[in-house]
Amino acid sequence: MGFGNKLRGLFAALLAVGLTAVLVFFGNGLTPHWPLMWLAPLPVLLYALRSSARNAGVAAFVAWLAGCLNLWGYFLVLGTPGVAWAATFGLEALVFAAAVLLMRALARRGAMWSAWLALPAVWVTFEYVRNLLWPHGSAASLAYSQLNFLPFLELASLAGPWGMGFVLLLFPAGLAMGIHLWGSSRMRAVRVLGATAGLVAAVLIFGAVRLAMRQPGPEVQVGLVASDVRPNVWTAKAGTATQRLFAAYGAGVRELAARGAKVVVLPEKLGTVADPDVASADAVLQKVADEAGVTVVAGVGDEEPTVAYNQARVYTPRGVVETYNKEHLLPPFENRFAPGTALRVLHPAGMTWGVAICKDMDFTNPARKNGQAGAGLMLVPGWDFDIDGFWHGHIAVMRGVEDGFSVVRAAKDGFLTVSDNRGRIVAEAASGSAPFTTLLADVPAGHDRTLFQLWGDWFAWYAIALLALVLVRLLLGLRRTA
Repeated sequence: MGFGNKLRGLFAALLAVGLTAVLVFFGNGLTPHWPLMWLAPLPVLLYALRSSARNAGVAAFVAWLAGCLNLWGYFLVLGTPGVAWAATFGLEALVFAAAVLLMRALARRGAMWSAWLALPAVWVTFEYVRNLLWPHGSAASLAYSQLNFLPFLELASLAGPWGMGFVLLLFPAGLAMGIHLWGSSRMRAVRVLGATAGLVAAVLIFGAVRLAMRQPGPEVQVGLVASDVRPNVWTAKAGTATQRLFAAYGAGVRELAARGAKVVVLPEKLGTVADPDVASADAVLQKVADEAGVTVVAGVGDEEPTVAYNQARVYTPRGVVETYNKEHLLPPFENRFAPGTALRVLHPAGMTWGVAICKDMDFTNPARKNGQAGAGLMLVPGWDFDIDGFWHGHIAVMRGVEDGFSVVRAAKDGFLTVSDNRGRIVAEAASGSAPFTTLLADVPAGHDRTLFQLWGDWFAWYAIALLALVLVRLLLGLRRTA
């Protein structure tokens, strides 16, 4: 190869890597610009289809890893060592590179349709397996880059984040295959482009129709209270400190109840309750619930003699205090807590409400179990890290789309968010805008049955089966050329 050809090849590689890295950097992460992710893999895919396997693999790996630098600062804020970022996103980049190489190998052997499916099948298989093994569940799924694209978000009601991730990567794979085939086989290019456009159009039409349909059931006026003032954020010690903080929050609850709120959600881990002070701490918010006629959900650290729980305590008017223990804990910050194992479902006035806590909503369960129990409203105390308030707070929105319920989530160092089961943000406020930020909203509280709620992770298994098929197709192609 001459010097000029080498220079052109290097320029093409750098251009592809640079474009994909920039599109991933701004299209994903804590504040994603969702349209960019639809095109992010395209430059590297086009380059890979025209280059050597070695160059294609290196370009794909470097591009993805560079794009994930958008989360470097987030890891630093969490106090996570750089090696954790490198391991997390190095693995992602390696999987992306492997998927690109699989697509390239199939395309080179004329397996057009298998090549089209290879990238999304590999990626969704990876995301699903990681979700099963990783303490952060589905939190890094590409699907969360699309939370503001409501017609596309409705796909989660059928196939969860797995279906969304699949279609999101199928689109640039189809474009790349169509462009690659255009010069040598225009009819095949048209077929691939037509199939790609048709599938995306069908998904968006479904989404538009679902958005136009009204969520069933009555509306409920909900309230949220949170504070980012430092004395009110850090978990109060058991005893009088917790009682004082409960009383301060209780004033906000009373004000919202006077304006019509039927249920008020407070953040996660407001204070600590422990013997012998549990009854006196509970009495503060129970009195508010009794006198104001409002249900209150408050997050606490429950310190029992032999075990501790990250807990939500539910105070209903003239009722008995009910509890829910957080199932999915955040390491290492919550290593001292034991995970919960049971749902907490409430039945006020013939409705069904569920309770979860913060990180629980990063996982498809227990949200799906609450959906199966008929929940039309999820009450979620939370505590974010400020920098991730928008992203992490909105992950919970997808659980509502998947399982047919509205979400009321109140977080310290984040946002107070109310969303319906179509993923629309009904009301939202930053928790740090006042000593105690309050929010009042009317939200539908009826449950919708969804395919995802009924069948769960069916699409992830479908993607795994597709991956097995394209791998078989590749092996058959290799045998023919051997």
